[in-house]
Amino acid sequence: MNWLTNFVRPKIRALYTKKEVPDNLWHKCPNCEAMIFHRDMEDNLRVCQHCGFHMRLDAESRLKMLFDEDEFQVIELPKVPVDPLKFRDQKRYSDRLKEAQTKTGKNDAIRVAHGKMGGMQTVIAAFDFGFMGGSMGIAVGEGLLAAARLAVLQEAPLIVVPSSGGARMQEGILSLMQMPRSTIAVQMVKEAGLPYIVVLTDPTTGGVTASFAMLGDLHIAEKGAQIGFAGARVIEDTIRETLPEGFQRSEYLMEHGMVDMVIHRKDLRATLIRVLDLLGRPNPSAEIVTLPTAEPETVTPPSEADLIDPDADETVTPTSAQTQSGEPLEPAGDRPDR
Repeated sequence: MNWLTNFVRPKIRALYTKKEVPDNLWHKCPNCEAMIFHRDMEDNLRVCQHCGFHMRLDAESRLKMLFDEDEFQVIELPKVPVDPLKFRDQKRYSDRLKEAQTKTGKNDAIRVAHGKMGGMQTVIAAFDFGFMGGSMGIAVGEGLLAAARLAVLQEAPLIVVPSSGGARMQEGILSLMQMPRSTIAVQMVKEAGLPYIVVLTDPTTGGVTASFAMLGDLHIAEKGAQIGFAGARVIEDTIRETLPEGFQRSEYLMEHGMVDMVIHRKDLRATLIRVLDLLGRPNPSAEIVTLPTAEPETVTPPSEADLIDPDADETVTPTSAQTQSGEPLEPAGDRPDR
């Protein structure tokens, strides 16, 4: 009976046993709710092929998408104090940090790397919304300063890709201090004469929008990205008015002059390479041609000989103006006082 229990019974059990399907095999689009196979999702850079909705990318995927042939080097960021305020709400802030680090495999919400984009040396700082909503704390501020210093050292352009809900509330005033610190980082790059480009992704809100995210030489936004300071619902409750359709979306902001370009994710890398190539050219893109200038004609005043009529005995004198009574009209300086 061993052959029945060891061979036949497992075969019969396998026929009627329901096979387990991995949880990440299919993804649902948050916009149109269409089911997307995970391989199609990755091939389309997490963009729904049915409705074009741009889903969020983590920092690692951003770097792989932008750099040449996935070749880049992530720099180690300076160490910062952990939970300096000993903050606690429902959980300790230190516990929240550990959970986020375990979930994402990263130390904080920003990754800074340098490599080649279209053969040009470039520094990129990318945010990860999966790490506590991409919130900006001390570590993020240090990361932006490190990215700016590296860009100046390598004389390379700096590209920042924010995806953040704003300042990290668990760090209080220390997180708000990162707003002016990030502004200083941007100023370092600009004073060195290097391009600073911001790629606005969904979402870019709060203190991030109020600082470095709106200081770029060029602002490129992904399609449908939410960009703003306060949320639309908060604004409506404050002003007690209904906001227009598409408010705080990248297309709306471009129509009102807040964003320079709105780009599909598949065209983002090619667009950035083209922009960097234009900004990095030391010489004009066209040859300057100097047009010949004609010398102005010189006009000589008439001489006394020209005023003499050769057929007359006397010199031709110009006629003087007369009044209605026939009296000569004298110049104002020669008139007698009357």
